[in-house]
Amino acid sequence: MSPYTVFVIDDDNGVRKALARLLLGGGFNVQTFSSPETFLEKHDPAVPGCVVLDLVMPGMTGLELQEALRLSGSGRFVIFLTGRGDVPSSVRAMKAGAVDFLTKPVARGDLMRAVNVAIESDRRSRLANDELFAIEQRLATLTRREREVLQFVAAGHLNKQTAADLGVCEKTIKVHRARVMEKMGVRSLAELVRVVQRLGISSIDEVHR
Repeated sequence: MSPYTVFVIDDDNGVRKALARLLLGGGFNVQTFSSPETFLEKHDPAVPGCVVLDLVMPGMTGLELQEALRLSGSGRFVIFLTGRGDVPSSVRAMKAGAVDFLTKPVARGDLMRAVNVAIESDRRSRLANDELFAIEQRLATLTRREREVLQFVAAGHLNKQTAADLGVCEKTIKVHRARVMEKMGVRSLAELVRVVQRLGISSIDEVHR
């Protein structure tokens, strides 16, 4: 059984059961919900997976749920299902990051392809977030001066320039840079620059936050 869960949200009980059978047959864990509101009450963003979502439902619509998930920061990948050929809605959904927009009755192959794409996107997103968190944890171990040196080095300043800007000798900057590289877990200046780019640090103020 896959470690990923597919959350099926549709107000039609028959559709939910049919989708659940297909997805369980594909090796996925499945949770079904009759409404977006019920899903949101129980949703745990920490659970890896994706959402297969009906477009038109009583109460909150599929597009409204997609927006609610985006605003919550959960990053949940969504596949839309619809019984109608609604081009404007499909365009809006895809612009908002939907993985796919499928028409009912959905073919098993089309559903599985879309779910596999969504699951892979979820896997990569979680891996990237874990890596970023680890980098931020390492950044937190730097002293204030080491953070200053990190920012100057990442901006392409030579040791001599950094020393002049900070009012210290060049040898001190070399020591600080070596400690920064050790604490950040990198072995080259190029790797250190890539790490800083991942953090989005572009100013002295940002590196002190």
